Amino acid sequence: MDGIRLDGVYTWRQARSLGVTRTQIRDDGRPVARGLYVSRALEPDLATRCRAWALRLPDDAAFGLGTAAALVGAPVPTRGGVHVVLTPRRVLPQHSGLSVHARSLGEEDVVERDGLRLTSGAQTFLDLAPHLAPADLLALGDGLVRLGATDAAALAARLTRADRVRGVVRARRWAPHVDGRAASPRESLLRYWLLASDLPEPELQLPVHDRWGRAVAHADLGYGRWKVALEYEGRQHADRDQFDRDIDRYSLMAADGWLALRFASRHGSVAVVERTRRALISRGWQPS
Repeated sequence: MDGIRLDGVYTWRQARSLGVTRTQIRDDGRPVARGLYVSRALEPDLATRCRAWALRLPDDAAFGLGTAAALVGAPVPTRGGVHVVLTPRRVLPQHSGLSVHARSLGEEDVVERDGLRLTSGAQTFLDLAPHLAPADLLALGDGLVRLGATDAAALAARLTRADRVRGVVRARRWAPHVDGRAASPRESLLRYWLLASDLPEPELQLPVHDRWGRAVAHADLGYGRWKVALEYEGRQHADRDQFDRDIDRYSLMAADGWLALRFASRHGSVAVVERTRRALISRGWQPS
């Protein structure tokens, strides 16, 4: 559309008012909804589609739930289209491809990121609590903290205000265990299995010290008292340089008396919990 200043996201009315022809709109625009377009010059990723939707939404709208989580890069199992949160009103706007949720939010419950209004990390955690399995909720919380979208104090403050909100019981159950030191959703899952069992609560990024007191390695999860470490071996561990570093790390851990349990994606909850149990018992832990 030479000579016409038009953003990469636009409505039919905007384009036509600037002199864009119907044919030019047809050739350039990917429809997001009726009369709402993303230019073919842009990648129609989630953020771009949300910028398009923002042209249609009221000023108090904020992208929320799985959409907010995905926009900040936090792990969320299912996204299911675009989710928007609005102040309660008699009639909520309805659009194909858009899920609208009524919420009474405070100023602290909404943030701006890259020009988009999103629910805060704490609000997103609360809103997704009734929709996610506990393991996925813990992974979400870990990811939100790791990415700087929330912290323990913000989570606690939001949940304190959340009486009778759907999902608040589950959110309050797992929020105290949220920890941004978990490096991946899979590590969060391993930790969830241990927390949900009768085993002691594991420590994260546990330092392993040599005889001079120097930290020579860090375990993903572990029990310092019994010198048992748990490691999740993701695909990145197949890299040659990472493989070499792992050999050094495990050798240093073994030299100082640590027992390292290594798990991959094929290992389920039973394998993780029972192998950890046997390792702890071998090191002197006694079940209560």
